[in-house]
Amino acid sequence: MRRPAEDWQLVYEGFDPAAEGVREALCAVGNGYLVTRGAAPESTADGVHYPGTYLAGCYDRAATAVRGRQVENEDLVNCPNWLPLTFRPSGGAWFTGPPVTQRLVLDLRRGVLTRHALVEDGEGRRTRLVQRRIASQAQPHLVALETELLPENWSGPLEVRSALDGTVTNSGVARYRGLARRHLRPLEQGAGPDGLLVLQVATANSPRCIALAARTRARRAGAAVPAAVTVHSRPGWAAQLLTVEAEQGVPVTVEKTVAVYTDHDPAVAVPLHAATVLAAAAGDFGQLADEHALRWAELWRRCRIDADFDGIGTLRLHLFHLLQTYSEHSVDLDVGIPARGLHGEAYRGHVFWDELFVLQLLNLRFPELARAVLHYRHRRLGAARLAAADAGLRGAMYPWQSASEGREESQQLHLNPLSGRWLPDHSHLQRHVGSAVAYNVWQYYQATGDVDFLAETGAEMLLEIARFWSSAAEWDPARERYSIRGVLGPDEYHDAYPWADRPGLDDNAYTNVLASWVLARGLDTVDVLPGYRRDELLERLALDRAELDRWQEVGRRLHVPFHDGVISQFEGYERLAELDWERYRRHYPGLRRLDRILEAEGDSVNRYKASKQADALMLFHLFSAREVRGLLRRLGYPAGEELLRRTVRHYLPRTVHGSTLSAVVHAWVLTRSDRRASWRFFRDALAADREDLQGGTTAEGIHLGAMAGTVDLLQRCYTGLEIREDAIWLDPRLPSALRRLELDLRYRGHWGVTVAVDRHTVAVSLPESRQEPIRIRLRGSCHTVRPGERRVLSL
Repeated sequence: MRRPAEDWQLVYEGFDPAAEGVREALCAVGNGYLVTRGAAPESTADGVHYPGTYLAGCYDRAATAVRGRQVENEDLVNCPNWLPLTFRPSGGAWFTGPPVTQRLVLDLRRGVLTRHALVEDGEGRRTRLVQRRIASQAQPHLVALETELLPENWSGPLEVRSALDGTVTNSGVARYRGLARRHLRPLEQGAGPDGLLVLQVATANSPRCIALAARTRARRAGAAVPAAVTVHSRPGWAAQLLTVEAEQGVPVTVEKTVAVYTDHDPAVAVPLHAATVLAAAAGDFGQLADEHALRWAELWRRCRIDADFDGIGTLRLHLFHLLQTYSEHSVDLDVGIPARGLHGEAYRGHVFWDELFVLQLLNLRFPELARAVLHYRHRRLGAARLAAADAGLRGAMYPWQSASEGREESQQLHLNPLSGRWLPDHSHLQRHVGSAVAYNVWQYYQATGDVDFLAETGAEMLLEIARFWSSAAEWDPARERYSIRGVLGPDEYHDAYPWADRPGLDDNAYTNVLASWVLARGLDTVDVLPGYRRDELLERLALDRAELDRWQEVGRRLHVPFHDGVISQFEGYERLAELDWERYRRHYPGLRRLDRILEAEGDSVNRYKASKQADALMLFHLFSAREVRGLLRRLGYPAGEELLRRTVRHYLPRTVHGSTLSAVVHAWVLTRSDRRASWRFFRDALAADREDLQGGTTAEGIHLGAMAGTVDLLQRCYTGLEIREDAIWLDPRLPSALRRLELDLRYRGHWGVTVAVDRHTVAVSLPESRQEPIRIRLRGSCHTVRPGERRVLSL
C-alpha cells in the first residue's frame, strides 16, 4: 500500500556510480535564482560525480576552432561550487567518497535534501554522517549545508575542510568537451571579515562578477564548539580548516551558510560586500530551514493537485523542479525558461520553445511568472526585428535558441558521437518558435484577462510576429496559395529534401496552420485593444489597413499539404521512402536517435518517413480537434471528423519519440481516441527523467518542458479544460487508471476556483470572496457558478 509520505519523497538507497549523474540532477535544490545539483559535498567532477551550481541568466560567450572555423557558443556557466566540505580524524585521509552505506532523501514538501551515510577510513575509524542542504526560497541569495558527524568508534581531533571552488569548468556534457569550457577567472579569494571565507570570480568573456561569502561554524548540543581555524587559498579556490575535539558517540554539527551575489542582481552595487553582509547576518540552519519550509508550503498550496493514481509522487517531483527553476525570485532577473532547467549544461542552458508547455501550467497557477517569461521575450523583440531584417523580411523573427541577448544561439555544427563526425546544424530554421511566443501571449491574456499586459507588451510582440509571417509567405501562382519555404518543423529530423541542395523544407503543416492562427489573432488583438492604445500601436508600427488586409488574405490562403487523407508533415513528404522498421528494431536496442544511427551508416533520415517527435500532431496538442478542423476550413480545406484518427494512425508507428516532449504530445492527442494508449504515453512521460528513458540525457539536465507537460495533462487535458470566449470550458476524459482529480486554479486574477472530476460528475466551486460569477461550458451546455457556490454537474 502506498503511504502518503512516500508521495512527497524521492529516495535513493546505496551508492551507484552509473546512476549518480541522474541522481544529482533529480536531487538538485534551487529557488529560481540558482540551482545546485545533488552532488556529494566531498566530490569533484571525476566522471562519476558532477557538482554544478547554475545562476539564472548567467551566460558566457566563448569561441573554439572546429574543422578550421571559429565556432562561438554562449553557455550557461557552471558557477563557483559552494558545497565543498570534507573531514578526517586527525592524521587520516580526507574523506573523498564513496561511503560504506548511503541513503538520499529529497523532501519535496520542504525542499530539503538529506543524506545519511556511514564513512570508514583506512584505519577502521567509522563516522556516521547526516547532511541536510537547502537553497532558500525565503532568501534566494542564501544556500546552506548542515553536516552532523558522529564518531562511532573513535575520539580525538576532528578536522573539517570547508571550501569555495571557482576553478570549476563546463564539462558536464561529453560531446561539448572539445569546445571552450573555462568560463571563470579568479579575482579574489581568502579570509573575509567576521571570520568568513570569500571568493570572487568573473566570467571570462562577458562582464559579470560573481561573489560568494561562506560562514562555517561548529557546535555540539546546540552550543558553539571551540575550533582552531586556518585559511588556505590559491587562485580561484579558498578553504577554511576547522579543528575540533570529537568524542565517541557525541555528534558534532558543522553549519556552512553561503551567500551568492552577482553585479547583475537588482539593488546590488558591490556583490562581495552584499555577500559578506548577508552571510554574517544569516540565522542558523534551523532558522533558515524553517522559513524555507514556510515558503514551500505556500507554493504547494497554490499548486494543489489531488489525483488518485500511483504516480502522484513523480508528478510532484516535476512540479518541484519547475518551481526551483522559475519562481518569484526569477521575475526581476530578465531570464527565460531553459529547456533543461538550471540542472546541468545540456543545450548550453538555452531557451527554446519549451515555455509553450510550461506557461499553460503557470497561467492558471502563477500568472505573474508567466508574465515575467513573456517580458523576457519582449525585451528581445528588438533582436528579433533585426533577425527578420537580416533575412530580408519584416516583423520579428524569434530565435530557435535564445540566451542573454536574444540573438540566434543555435549551434552551427553538431557532433554525432556514433560516427565522430561534426555535421552542419540547421535547427535555427525552426521559425515556428515565433508562433509559440504569440500563442503564449494570447493564452496568457485569455487566462488572466490582463488587458494592460496585452496593451503595453503582448500586442506589440503578437503583431510583429504576425507581420513576419505575412512577410515570409510567398505567392505560388500554380496553386493560387501562399507558401512558407525553407523552414523546419518540430520533428527536427528532417532538415532538407534528399533531392535538394539547400537546407529547409517547404510548407510544414504545423508552421503554416499556426502562422494562419497568428495572423487571425493579430487581427483580433487590434480589435480588443483599448482605443487609445490601438491608435498608438498602429502608428508606432506603421501598420495600416492595407497590411491588415494582407494578413486576412494570407491567413486564409496558406498552403497545407495533404496525402491519403492525412495532413502531410511538409510538402513532398509523400515522396519519401518507408524505413525498414523491422530490420532497424532488430539490430538496435533503441531508435530514439535514429538520425545518428542512419548518419553513422552513411545514410540520412531525410530520405525516410520517420519522425523524431510529434510534428503535424502538435496542432492537436495546441488546439482541440474541433478547433483544428475550424482552422483548416478557414484556410479552405475540408476537414472531417476522421482527420485526427487518420493522422494519428499514419504518424504514430513512424515516430521514434526521440524527445521527451513526444510522449506528452501523444498522450494529449490520444485522449479523445484511445485513452489506454494516452495513459501509456502519460506514464512514459512521467518516467522520462526519473528512469532516464532517453539513455543518459537526464544527468545533463532535466527536461523541464516534459515535466510541466505531465502536470498539464492532468490540469487541462484529462479535464478537457480550456480558457476561451470568457469562459472555462470542460470536457473530461479520465483514463480508467485515474479515478478522480481535483485541482485549484487562478482564473482572471482570482484564486480559489476548484474543479473536481470523477467518472460521473464535474464539480466547480468558487470562494465567497470572489466578486463575480464565472461561466462554465460543459460539453456544449452553459452554466453559471456564483461566489460561495459549489455546482455539481452530471456528465
